[in-house]
Amino acid sequence: MPPRQVVADRSAQTSHVASRLLYIRATSYAPTPLVSNATIPNPPLHASVADVTARIRARSRHSRHDYLQRMHSARSAGAARGRLGCTNFAHGFAAAGAGDKEALRSLAWPNIAIVSAYNDMLSAHQPLERFPALIQLAAREAGAVAQFAGGVPAMCDGITQGMPGMELSLFSRDVIAMATAVALAHDMFDAALCLGVCDKIVPGLLIGALSFGYLPVIFVPGGPMPSGIANQDKARVRQLYAQGKADRQALLESEAGSYHAPGTCTFYGTANSNQMLMEVMGLHLPGSAFVHPNTPLRDALTRAAAKRAAAITALGAHHLPLCDTVDERTIVNAIVGLLATGGSTNHTIHLVAMARAAGLVINWDDFSDLSRVVPLLARIYPNGSADVNQFHAAGGMGFLIRELLGAGLLHADTRTVMGGGLAAYAQQPVLVDGELRWCAPPAHSADPGVLRPVSEPFSADGGLKLLCGNLGRAIVKTSAVAAEHRIIEAPALVFDHQEAVAAAFADGRLDRDVVVVVRFQGPRANGMPELHALTPPLTVVQKRGHRVALVTDGRMSGASGSVPAAIHVTPECLNGGPLGRVRDGDIIRLDSLAGLLEARVPQAEWQRREPARAQLSANEHGLGRELFGTFRAAAGDAESGALSCHA
Repeated sequence: MPPRQVVADRSAQTSHVASRLLYIRATSYAPTPLVSNATIPNPPLHASVADVTARIRARSRHSRHDYLQRMHSARSAGAARGRLGCTNFAHGFAAAGAGDKEALRSLAWPNIAIVSAYNDMLSAHQPLERFPALIQLAAREAGAVAQFAGGVPAMCDGITQGMPGMELSLFSRDVIAMATAVALAHDMFDAALCLGVCDKIVPGLLIGALSFGYLPVIFVPGGPMPSGIANQDKARVRQLYAQGKADRQALLESEAGSYHAPGTCTFYGTANSNQMLMEVMGLHLPGSAFVHPNTPLRDALTRAAAKRAAAITALGAHHLPLCDTVDERTIVNAIVGLLATGGSTNHTIHLVAMARAAGLVINWDDFSDLSRVVPLLARIYPNGSADVNQFHAAGGMGFLIRELLGAGLLHADTRTVMGGGLAAYAQQPVLVDGELRWCAPPAHSADPGVLRPVSEPFSADGGLKLLCGNLGRAIVKTSAVAAEHRIIEAPALVFDHQEAVAAAFADGRLDRDVVVVVRFQGPRANGMPELHALTPPLTVVQKRGHRVALVTDGRMSGASGSVPAAIHVTPECLNGGPLGRVRDGDIIRLDSLAGLLEARVPQAEWQRREPARAQLSANEHGLGRELFGTFRAAAGDAESGALSCHA
């Protein structure tokens, strides 16, 4: 039966279904404020923010046009499943309950896809087990159906840190993007809810969802675990263990006291940076990033996301496809939010990849130029001693967004999943007699040691700097680096893997002024694993009074801290990057003030040197690494997002 005939044959509705359709079209689920947003200042956009936005728009003119053309041509005027033939369609509702089956067959109710990263091993994703049932009930209340469309893998960098499995981590983002596409490729859906939290999961979900940008998409977070032991205590025990002054049992007790319950880890690494980004990009419901799991407020926000998704489908009152929500203004807002909070350096890779999926081209110059004008407003571990729960209690995202809007540092006119501009996100959710409402955040930070207004920032800049020189292009995060450590010039010690650095530390060879160079850690070499295991020993060397820095073509995690680290060096060594020319004893200068990264080697000698050759046979097999050879071979460089699947 031709698709048009399918639609015609199924167009007859029961009075019940018809009334629900009228309900959807007549209503638009949106935040119900307790107070007006009229007090939020609306100053002109900061000139530097406007300039960066304009050049992204110009740089992306052709790719963005092509992307939007593809999305617009894929849009459906009615229920997407109406395009399916009878056999295809019957497969799509065969397992549904009687009520949902009737609604799906009628083509009157929107169908919402649930794409989830649930698993019960990882604390951040374990709470998602309850979400589908909450979503399906809320969808029915709103006159919609919700089907669990598919799961995506969720890999924990905390478990794989320093282990061979970490070499799959970056590419798991692209696997997640493809798994999201597989889930949505059945063409049964009018909107999607993406359930995910951690490092590669949220970027992967968004990259995949942007391939279906003609659909509305809302991200549904899980929330952080309650606070455990103090972060500085955890760091102290790690450093003692690195020095052999604490045994494995003491270390395990410390770590178990930190990572102790369902929810996201509470330090401000990539996972919590993801949640901040989804909020400042307007892809969450307002204020939902840092609400604890398994609480009435969290459940209310999850149900509200389902109802809002129903309202913004093509069958609802206000169609808001993802392709119209994510544009160059949204991406600039994301960068500003990252800088203002001292967020994860991993997003100098992931944000580039997410933008590319929307036809937008950004690079590290954009991050660096915005960092000059965006003040640091938050100190969350490792950039301070507080965790995300303390940040949330101090005023959280509502306070932060209000401050940045008031300074003209965010685009206020972006389209969010709530339909209006970003002012709706300068609020915080509350329950009033069991009903979800939004109200203004506190007028003043409840803890100025954690969160501050623009008028009293922790620093005038965002603490992220582009480094350039004869070693290539790199990123350095200085928000946790003391002023006296922001310029380092010292002899190099060169290593090809982080285990060799640990051995050198144990042997006392790092007990001096040193720039540790760790090469062959890029995407094409070994999947670009995080090298966060280097933080404790290098911090110990620094605390002994030595001048120390790290230079690598690898990643140093969203939790990199007080040791200056030139990371993501591009081009990577395996692609002939100049880091392969560095030899032990070369003087390396890392100047985060001037933006300089160079080997102080005479030019003639530098040019004569043969780049080092990689010995990567040990990285090609074990724990599934042999399955990712194609990903490594296809990967782009860090500044282009390290993508191995290309939209």
